[in-house]
Amino acid sequence: MEKLVIIPTYNEKENIEAIIKAVFDLDKGYHVLIIDDGSPDGTAQIVKDLMANVYPNILFLEERKGKLGLGTAYIHGFNWALQHNYEFVFEMDADFSHDPKDLERLYDACKNQGGDMSIGSRYVPGGMIENWPWDRHFYSKGGALYTRIITRLPVKDPTAGFVCYTKKVLSTINFDAINFVGYAFQVEMKFATWKLGFKIIEVPITFRDRKVGVSKMNKGILKEGIWGVLKLEWMSLFKKYSKKVGN
Repeated sequence: MEKLVIIPTYNEKENIEAIIKAVFDLDKGYHVLIIDDGSPDGTAQIVKDLMANVYPNILFLEERKGKLGLGTAYIHGFNWALQHNYEFVFEMDADFSHDPKDLERLYDACKNQGGDMSIGSRYVPGGMIENWPWDRHFYSKGGALYTRIITRLPVKDPTAGFVCYTKKVLSTINFDAINFVGYAFQVEMKFATWKLGFKIIEVPITFRDRKVGVSKMNKGILKEGIWGVLKLEWMSLFKKYSKKVGN
């Protein structure tokens, strides 16, 4: 088993079947793990039906009770992936803001170009965003610059949520040291990867705003991003991100 795509969901019934089909239609050997946080709209049941009738043994579902946060959903998925011995593990949104066709480009960056982590980046040459109002451009690009200034993290798109991790990275990071669950979670995972000396490659992508469903962005997530980055830099002086003694 080599490639696993983790997709967290909360009320994604409009998108879930289509995004799963789009990944499997690539016919590149991907498995898909859905982490559903008790969606009241029936998202999990759609996945169960697809598991039983269309994609047995390659589509999987982990159900959690309640909306517990993006970060904890991914960490749940990372632990599941390690238990099942996947070599490459991907983060991807359910709403088609990330193009499933770009999975292969992220995979190639790690498999063939020496990356330990690859990031689908909006802010490297060739990357772009479609269908965003000016204020979201401002907050996103400003947040990326702010993060890089505070943490010195050498990543142009530190809040990106379209990522490929190698098993080596996920096996090394101490997930108990990852404190954030929202906006800042993505920053902290990249920060930990960089601090541990792994190679990060940014791959240009086109990010498209969701067409159906409701955005999960809110003021609390933005607040965590602003204060979380400051806290992240401060805490990094005292804590270790590696599971290995001595790192």
